[in-house]
Amino acid sequence: MSFSAVIEQVGKVVDGAGVGVMILGALGATVLAGYRLQQRQGDTYRLYRRQLGRSILLGLELLVAADIIRTVAVTPTVRSVAVLAGIVLIRTFLSFSLELEITGRWPWQKPDGPSPAAS
Repeated sequence: MSFSAVIEQVGKVVDGAGVGVMILGALGATVLAGYRLQQRQGDTYRLYRRQLGRSILLGLELLVAADIIRTVAVTPTVRSVAVLAGIVLIRTFLSFSLELEITGRWPWQKPDGPSPAAS
């Protein structure tokens, strides 16, 4: 098996892991929210959104890693690097937006006290 083929397979595995994290995270957050609703525990919606956002963030990180692996190791052309830069830019914007939704602050801001994401 050639180096390019191995790297392509590694990229696919990391892609699959990213998608799997998002799916499992969404399922887990949904099951937990259903349990919280059944137990009539308060603030279920906010906690559901936070847990769902965390799983999406982790999945996006893995998808970016897979794109970097494939682009840099297999086809490092100017065009492929430009496409990668666009993908990373879009996913970074999504990550920042999700981080703001989850924690109520930008990733580079220090928490004032106990983080709302700590619960």
